[in-house]
Amino acid sequence: MSCVPWKGDKLKLDSDVQPPALIYHEKQRRELCALHALNNVFQDGRAFTRDTLQEIFQRLSPNTLVTPHKKSMLGTGNYDVNVIMAALQTKGYEAVWWDKRRDVDTIALSNVMGFIMNIPSSLCWGPVKLPLKRQHWIGVREVAGIYYNLDSKLKLPDQIGNEDELRKFLKHQLRGKNCELLLVVSEEVEVHQSWRMDG
Repeated sequence: MSCVPWKGDKLKLDSDVQPPALIYHEKQRRELCALHALNNVFQDGRAFTRDTLQEIFQRLSPNTLVTPHKKSMLGTGNYDVNVIMAALQTKGYEAVWWDKRRDVDTIALSNVMGFIMNIPSSLCWGPVKLPLKRQHWIGVREVAGIYYNLDSKLKLPDQIGNEDELRKFLKHQLRGKNCELLLVVSEEVEVHQSWRMDG
């Protein structure tokens, strides 16, 4: 079973409020989904740049032509989790790899800045969807009390909803094959493991 699109309960928005205008949502360019996921979680298009991630990549593999960090040699992206983790550390944050055997109900959401997920995603050639899948990084974050899927391949942020809806979303995604979850937390939260409610 691979990850499938979230079709959870959608909360109706007040007609006076246009949350997508208030939410930073970087769109997919090249293979830079790791960059987009980071900037979307930080809600700041200047938090990280392609050059920043490239420098981190070079630091992790300085003398390697072929690298384990899965970066296109043309500078188009496709960075792996090591680059994401090192990038977060430059801002005083850590990535906690979520053990899928654990229940997401034990995540202390108030101590988590956001989530970065690695999910299978369809490849497209122009308007044609190919029968191939590649891994893709997405950001999930709370903005003004509502959680959003900030996948850079979406036209607009996708409203998930409140904490209960977020937990349903995470459970749904983690049931799939090849889906991974990173909790983005401050260094202090990581040191004290206060991202956990179960001790």
